[in-house]
Amino acid sequence: MVCSALRRVAHMHVYLVRKASSVSKGHHHHHQALGSRPAASEFAARGAPGSVVELLGKSYPQDDYSNLSQKVLSRVGRNLHNQQHHPLWLIKERVKEHFYKQYVGRFGTPMFSVYDDLSPVVTTWQNFDSLLIPPDHPSRKKGDNYYLNGNHMLRAHTSAHQWDLLHAGLDAFLVVGDVYRRDQIDSQHYPVFHQLEGVRLFSKHELFAGIKDGESLQLFEQSSRSAYKQETHTMEATKLIEFDLKQTLIRLVTHIFGDGLDIRWVDCYFPFTHPSYEMEINFHGEWLEVLGCGVMEQQLVNSAGAQDRIGWAFGLGLERLAMILYDIPDIRLFWSEDERFLKQFRVSDINQKVKFQPLSKYPAVINDISFWLPSENYTENDFYDLVRTVGGDLVEKVDLIDKFEHPKGRFHQPSPGLSQPYK
Repeated sequence: MVCSALRRVAHMHVYLVRKASSVSKGHHHHHQALGSRPAASEFAARGAPGSVVELLGKSYPQDDYSNLSQKVLSRVGRNLHNQQHHPLWLIKERVKEHFYKQYVGRFGTPMFSVYDDLSPVVTTWQNFDSLLIPPDHPSRKKGDNYYLNGNHMLRAHTSAHQWDLLHAGLDAFLVVGDVYRRDQIDSQHYPVFHQLEGVRLFSKHELFAGIKDGESLQLFEQSSRSAYKQETHTMEATKLIEFDLKQTLIRLVTHIFGDGLDIRWVDCYFPFTHPSYEMEINFHGEWLEVLGCGVMEQQLVNSAGAQDRIGWAFGLGLERLAMILYDIPDIRLFWSEDERFLKQFRVSDINQKVKFQPLSKYPAVINDISFWLPSENYTENDFYDLVRTVGGDLVEKVDLIDKFEHPKGRFHQPSPGLSQPYK
């Protein structure tokens, strides 16, 4: 991980690794010819204030917040989770099937409704404010998000739709979609990935049904917030919600990965749930985080018009589950259009076991690049966006290996450029 000290140094030496492997083989037509220089307009859609970016049939005026790269714009609308027989589609369908079968309403219809085609363009209010994320919270930083302008952005999580769906009167739903975050370059991180969000609300009757003397129990009280509960929730309600949430998720991952899973819960923090947890599973001897969840903040539920109910929410990354389940080693592979990759997942039954077979075993090509940094308004994600725009998905990993600041404050500029590695 690139350290925060980068912002204070004057010169950075970076290690670029390009692997001509399964991701790139047979796909040169998707990238610029290697060695050619992209036009300046291809680096980013950071148009000057007054210009407009067109996205999904709508126009968004550009301002100082606009920081969408052309690379990321090209991914909007691909909707891999809706592409039949894509590994992310397979995971989504397995989760859907599980919820449809396990949770049935009074009339035999599925309890959970599924939304997998909501636009990834949301307002900053939807992405942050509706979820009680404070104005000064670090997750709002321009360096970590893709903004169309000061008011609109590409969603950073599927939670951006929670408030709207609750406000529409829904009690149980799943949201699946592509989410966008500016991030480091390695086999586990990509600026676009896919999340699945689940929310369920309970009335007093639903939560305490079947509990001895349940009629005398209450959802709400006025007390103080602790590590175990919110100030407006009773301990009984919190414990029942927490139990239902954890059992729901244990059943889900058991359905996906099979019996005998070693699972543990880790306390964590989210602005929109409390208490909050992460689930980790032991896979091949390594503990892997697979999802985050918690008891929904009552303030969020109340503001959406469901004051008489209490609920839970969870979110999981489809890529993370697919990489574990199908043994896919690199997140870039999900964007491959190579038939050798895609045909491995054309199965007649969505629950069929698939083990990914690597496509290529070419050795990595390693290159160094060094440059000096501007004195302000730079984040390492700016550089990662540039690398992804120039190198496409050929660049497997970027590591910082050295940094230098001239002791007299005059900055040394070693020469190289980006063109050399891509000849």
